[in-house]
Amino acid sequence: MLINVPGVKWAAQRVFRMQRSVTLGVRAMLIDEQKRVLLVRHGYSPGWHFPGGGVDKGESLHDAVVREVREETGVRVEGTPRLLGVYTNFEAFPGDHIAVFVVDTFIRGELPKASFEIREQGFFPLQALPETTSAGSRRRLAEVFDGTKADTAW
Repeated sequence: MLINVPGVKWAAQRVFRMQRSVTLGVRAMLIDEQKRVLLVRHGYSPGWHFPGGGVDKGESLHDAVVREVREETGVRVEGTPRLLGVYTNFEAFPGDHIAVFVVDTFIRGELPKASFEIREQGFFPLQALPETTSAGSRRRLAEVFDGTKADTAW
């Protein structure tokens, strides 16, 4: 499929965003038994992030987050992810919104092979996150674990 060719997905996303006034994505904060968080490093964007991506036409937020987690990490979400909040990501695109879900129950599956989209993934202790963990991911973790006041911006 052409969309899997390195760089094509990135370019297609940029064209799509120019044609839409609002975009919607999902991210998943997966927490394991040892209170470690799952992060991924993309090939097209610097830093470490929660797994996630765009919501497809006709797809619910729940279905999108379950699909994205499976595609990017091989993890199968069990139960119903809990909506943490919906955040604006206007710095990336003036109409971009991100729905963040907390996932406490999941089954680890076979890791997908490294690709242009996902270069690396791993579970990290909250006190030892990669230095380049995104600011938005760090803010969401602080909201959940430190009781920091929620912000509507990613």
